[in-house]
Amino acid sequence: MIAADAIDFDKDGTGLVPAVVQDAATGEILMLAWMNRASFAETLRTGLATFWSRSRNALWQKGATSGHFLKVKGIATDCDADALVIQATPVGPACHTGARTCFHEPVEGAPPLMRSPLAPLAELERTLEARRVNPPEGSYVAKLFADETKRHKKVGEEATELVIASLQNRPDEVASEAADLVFHALVLLKAHGLGLEDVAKVLEGRVGAPRRE
Repeated sequence: MIAADAIDFDKDGTGLVPAVVQDAATGEILMLAWMNRASFAETLRTGLATFWSRSRNALWQKGATSGHFLKVKGIATDCDADALVIQATPVGPACHTGARTCFHEPVEGAPPLMRSPLAPLAELERTLEARRVNPPEGSYVAKLFADETKRHKKVGEEATELVIASLQNRPDEVASEAADLVFHALVLLKAHGLGLEDVAKVLEGRVGAPRRE
């Protein structure tokens, strides 16, 4: 572990280091910005990503105007201590254009970036949480959160339909029914104040664990 004051902001004489922002849930690259000592300290103090604007010559907190904040979950430096990677939970799109990520323009002649298969799950979880906190009128998800019996019934139904599709060897329906089951299981998790991170921690603890016969 490196001390915060050991980050080399003065290496190239600008007082700045590049900061790559990743989605903490998926690892997707969201944006690249610049930090100086003051913006780094402000990021640590508030838990919200704050950068140095080279065009305005001023600090700027991502989301201060748009509301699209970056809630910092982790920070690391590279081996030379002159660049940072910030893992964050985005509140809304990361790009000023309204795109999810600033890196959304494919380069002609080059293969496109591959999106993490976890990205849709992370987006679904955020949508479910938003509807749990502020349930829209007539929302199916809101109805599930309001009715414990319905939540449990749907999980059971989707699990049964998945088994039937598997027994009948219908691969397309297996994928579809599995998606339905994951959707309703995630609603169940959110109703208990849990989420994908909690499931991941359990799975991580099982990796390499002795197999139970």
